[in-house]
Order: sequence, then structure tokens, then C-alpha cells
Amino acid sequence: MTDLTTPTRADRQDGHLKPPAISFEFFPPKTEDMERNLWETINRLAPLDPKFVSVTYGAGGSTRERTHATIARILKETALLPAAHLTCVGASRGEIDEIVDRYHEVGVRHIVALRGDPAGGIGTPYASHPDGYQNSADLVAGIKKRHADIEVSVSAYPEKHPEARDFDSDIDTLKAKVDAGATRAITQVFFDNDLYFRYLDRVRARGINIPIVPGIMPMHNFKQARNFVTRAGTTVPDWFAAKFEGLDDDAETRKLVAATVAAGQVQKLAKHGVETFHFYTMNRADLVFAISHLLGIRAKSAQKAA
Repeated sequence: MTDLTTPTRADRQDGHLKPPAISFEFFPPKTEDMERNLWETINRLAPLDPKFVSVTYGAGGSTRERTHATIARILKETALLPAAHLTCVGASRGEIDEIVDRYHEVGVRHIVALRGDPAGGIGTPYASHPDGYQNSADLVAGIKKRHADIEVSVSAYPEKHPEARDFDSDIDTLKAKVDAGATRAITQVFFDNDLYFRYLDRVRARGINIPIVPGIMPMHNFKQARNFVTRAGTTVPDWFAAKFEGLDDDAETRKLVAATVAAGQVQKLAKHGVETFHFYTMNRADLVFAISHLLGIRAKSAQKAA
């Protein structure tokens, strides 16, 4: 794995590894309580100076307006750079183009372009809109054609996309997204770092040289999170699950274990040269803040989110 050698002296500051770059994912709130919690989370994490923060977008545009409202508020009230998620599901090209134009108009210059899950949910057949973008590469090309100054990130799958025939076809899809103009890929959650390293080898062997940013999810509620990630094709190793045994009714210990496990994963990745991480926060700040601290990232007290 020639791309992931032990960091050199140039990668160190005062004898320590340089802190990596980080970014955070949030989801748009459904209620006033969720809105308050989201902004408490943003206020807590903003001083860590993330490279960007992304806001998710529901299947078929089910959160379209809430996503837009959250992005607009981040732009208005914070110094953070927001990235808006956008999918192909359930919308015509004209509708999606209008959404892209609205984002551009309010100042968004980064979109996370995704095909999106089937309207019937993960595991059901996917059907593209007859007048819509047919896949994520098509969507990337459409965004770049309308607004060349918008940066586009896409998804990547260390265990391959659940619908992909095999790894080669899955990497073909990633290559098509890069050829269409994507400049960063963020991975699906994984818990075995070897999966990421092997995937990176495959990607680099295909001549894909954009950053492949590990997506990290601290497991605040292990049972819920496991059900969610396994539906999306992520393997939860037995050794990982064993760390949460007997903790179903012990939230405090579970939180400590989750932080320890996730921190160990990112520290090992960092020691092997990974310089950027994307955290799926689940709109919670505590574990992500602690893990970032362990990575050497310190809050900038002068920076306030709102």
C-alpha cells in the first residue's frame, strides 16, 4: 500500500503528528427541540474549525426545505462553509437544477451529490425519474455544467455499494463521478481499517487520485446504529460488537466505549497517513468533540458559531 506509508518528519509538528483536517455531517431538524439540539451541536463543534459541514437531504426530497433552511442559517449566522446534500431521487432535471440555482444564489459553493436511496427504502429496486438525472455521475455533470464554481463531493464504498455487481463495477461508478467533475469522495461508514486501505489501493490502481475521505460514525446507540449501517452494506465485525455487549441499559458506559473505539480507529488511520476525516455526527457533539481532541484538534476560543 504505497499511498499509506508512515508519516515523515515533514508531517509532524514539534515531534507530533499534525492534526488532520475534519468535516462534519448534520441532518435537518424536524421539530423545535431537534432544531435547538442541532444548534447546540453546531455551537460546540464550530470552534474546531472544520473544513466544511454537510447537511443531508431525504429520499425524494422529503427534507428539501428543511435542508435549505438549515444551510441558509449556517451561512447567515456562522463562519462555517456548508455543503448541501443533493440526490437524484423523485425529481426532474428541472427541479434539481432549480435547487442547485437556489443554493448558488444564497452562497453555497459545495454540494455532496448522491444518487440517493430507492423511494421504497434500502433493499427495494431503484427507479430513476423519467425526466431526471439517471445516476450520481449524471448529477455531478449537471451541477458542474450549471455552476463550474461549485465543488462537488461524492460517495465511496470500501465494501462496495450494496447494488454493485462487484468491486470493479463499483469503482467504475466512482471513476465516472470523478470524470464528471467530482473532486472528493467521502466513504460509507466502515469499522475495519483494512477495508479502507484495500479499497484505496484499488481506487489508486484505477488512476483515481482525488481524496478518499474516511467517513466515521461514533456509535452513540449501538443497536440502532448497527441496524442502520448494516442496511447500507456496512459490516459490523464480531470483535466490534463484543465491545458493546451488556451495555444496552448503560448509556454512560456505552458512550465511553463508543468514544474509545472510534478514537482508536481514527488514530490508527492517522498514523498510517490519513489526513482528513468526515464525522457522521448524528447531530450530537460530545463524542465527536472528544475524538477530535484526541486527534490533536483544539477549539479556537475566538471563533463562535452564532
